[in-house]
Amino acid sequence: MNRPTLLVSALWLALAATAHAETAADASADANAEANELERIQVTATRSERAIGDVPNTVDVIDRERMETLLVRDLKDLFRYEPGISVGSSFGRFGLGDIRVRGLGGNRVRIQTDGIPVSDAFSIGSFSNANRNFVDLDTLKRVEVVRGPTSSLYGSDALGGVVSFITKDPSDYLEEGKDAYFGFKIGYDSSWDGLFGGATAAFGGERWSGLVAVSHRQGQETENQGEVGGTGSARTQPNPQDLDGRSVLAKLVLETSENQRFKLTVEGNEDDTDTDMLTSRGRQALTGAINDSVIARDHQSRARVSFGHEMDAIDAGFADRLDWQVYRQDSQTTQYTREIRSGLAPPTLRDMREREFDFDQRAYGLQANFGKDFSTGSAQHALSYGLDVSRTETRQKRDGLRTFLVTGATTPVMSPDVFPVRDFPISKTTTAALYVQDEISFADGAFRLIPAVRVDRYELKPQADNIFTEDNPGVALSDISETSVSPKLGAVWHFNEDWSLFGGYSRGFRSPPYNDVNIGFTNAAFGYTAIANPDLKPETSDGLEAGLRFSSAAAYASLSAYYNRYDDFIESMRFIGFNDDGLMVYQSQNIAEAKIYGLEWKAGLELGALSDKWNGWSLRGAAAWSRGEGRGPEEVEVSPGVVEERQVTRNLDTVDPLTATLGIAYDRENWGAELAGRFVGRKDRVSDSSLYQQAGYGVLDLYAHWAFAPGATVNMGVFNLADRKYSEAGDVPLVNGTSTLLDRYTSPGRNFAVSLSVNW
Repeated sequence: MNRPTLLVSALWLALAATAHAETAADASADANAEANELERIQVTATRSERAIGDVPNTVDVIDRERMETLLVRDLKDLFRYEPGISVGSSFGRFGLGDIRVRGLGGNRVRIQTDGIPVSDAFSIGSFSNANRNFVDLDTLKRVEVVRGPTSSLYGSDALGGVVSFITKDPSDYLEEGKDAYFGFKIGYDSSWDGLFGGATAAFGGERWSGLVAVSHRQGQETENQGEVGGTGSARTQPNPQDLDGRSVLAKLVLETSENQRFKLTVEGNEDDTDTDMLTSRGRQALTGAINDSVIARDHQSRARVSFGHEMDAIDAGFADRLDWQVYRQDSQTTQYTREIRSGLAPPTLRDMREREFDFDQRAYGLQANFGKDFSTGSAQHALSYGLDVSRTETRQKRDGLRTFLVTGATTPVMSPDVFPVRDFPISKTTTAALYVQDEISFADGAFRLIPAVRVDRYELKPQADNIFTEDNPGVALSDISETSVSPKLGAVWHFNEDWSLFGGYSRGFRSPPYNDVNIGFTNAAFGYTAIANPDLKPETSDGLEAGLRFSSAAAYASLSAYYNRYDDFIESMRFIGFNDDGLMVYQSQNIAEAKIYGLEWKAGLELGALSDKWNGWSLRGAAAWSRGEGRGPEEVEVSPGVVEERQVTRNLDTVDPLTATLGIAYDRENWGAELAGRFVGRKDRVSDSSLYQQAGYGVLDLYAHWAFAPGATVNMGVFNLADRKYSEAGDVPLVNGTSTLLDRYTSPGRNFAVSLSVNW
């Protein structure tokens, strides 16, 4: 238990330095804007524009300028220096996918773009993996992360937190007296031999304004530090890949008055990946066949159109301000795999196996938010309320064809499947929610009390088409209707001009997923079947958080402690016994509970406030320490040959070890540089002592930027300066500690990136 003590000690050392800085010479306004993260404006945590220092949650904001400085190209780059947030990736084919917040990830974290949730993740088997990496970061002006349960404002899937992507607007580029803007960017990243480029154009008039942003990227597989090449399962070097992606963002804004505007948004993003699966070649252990060739082609796309209306000042008794939007969003993942096999007896069985996986979601929705300010006695109220209605249709299908190359005969049978199949029926989900939140200010704003509650109605209606019915004869489907109430109570107390306390309680939930309620498989030949579970309950959480903040003209610091308890976790396809036909029966059930707790620290200091000799120098750092335990039924051998089911408590493998970052930067008017370090402790708490426990590591990165002409800037970065061999926590699956394949999951060695941005 000494690590939390070390973090607390580090915080108080930082606070002592910031308190000394407060008594030094006043920093300039520009320096304060750079140094003080707590003054950044966010909208996600309270659905209103508030400085981070005025909200009762831990919130991270990464703006466009910071993304440019850090040469952010993907989700890993985005959260590289945000301890407590990690991004997982898979080796060999599917790449980036999962965002974990405080140890919880997958569909338990809400990811949204301009308030619209992105598609779900879904994976089944080694040929099918639909992730949630649907957003081109070049189209964003800001990213906000609210850590911890946030269902009181965002409903289901905000069990672990919210990651909110906010896209660019014309007003971000059109300054006073400027009615046109054009800019472009080109760049290169050596870690994936990637080239990227984009262009942005904005225009404006008295009432109309618009924006168009396009981008393109192409490259190869991301490097690791594996040393074993060749073909077969022993390969640790990455499989060869060709990557190609593009995106477009277009907005048209009509401002009918100073306080009213209408906005039409069209957005599209797609990525294609071709992979030569060298790791899948060679003799297959289960069948004895030899894979002569395995080729994979993956396509992912998302398109949305939305129309919104904003009014900043209205003379109405029910609201002072409002905004609403309607939207449609289509997301699709298609993955094709082709295997050519030989080594079979008789030789006429030499075959080509083609598999195709398709997962798509189509969503329609309406969101409306209202705000009203009023007073009751000496208390000031900022009331927010609204509704969120959406309808989503989810379809998933696996198809396949086996062709015997000697005879030319074909069959859709590839044991245990007879294609096409659906692993769950076509599912339509409808959600309708109402929320209300009141920000109550006392003592001229020194104390803020923030109660909130949201009521969600969730309905699931499955549809059994011919594909599902033929593959699952006699399987009964279940509808789901659930109502969930999510309360929240937060508080912020500015007990001093520079110091404040914050904290509160929040409730989270996640509705039973369609693919858990109605599992679709029956295979008599292999002796198993699955049944629906109409009695599944929502997963829930109760979260407590408290913290201390310091904020001055020269420095900021924040320390928070949290405790989250999760109940009724759903285990998919759990074995529950045998039916009357002797088949093993599987069913999704609420069986597990978990708790995750920890400490998070973040601080920054403008050194020029201590002495004029340090003008331009600044420090920033962050750290996260956490622990997680899960409890659920497991079969335990209590004596030789005797097995009982008991409740077992184990460490959660998704919780990261102690992580910290520290950076020192020097900035002048036209150029600057930053040395940033990432430090991770050993992952010594795993669910099973036989699993691989990652070693601790430290990595240094160096950044520089130079505005060499008006509107022209070069950004450069060198990563892993010391060429360390290490693996990030989210990249290593649950593998045995003696595995010979651990080098597969290593991060790139020393690499660099550079970009050139020009605008006028």
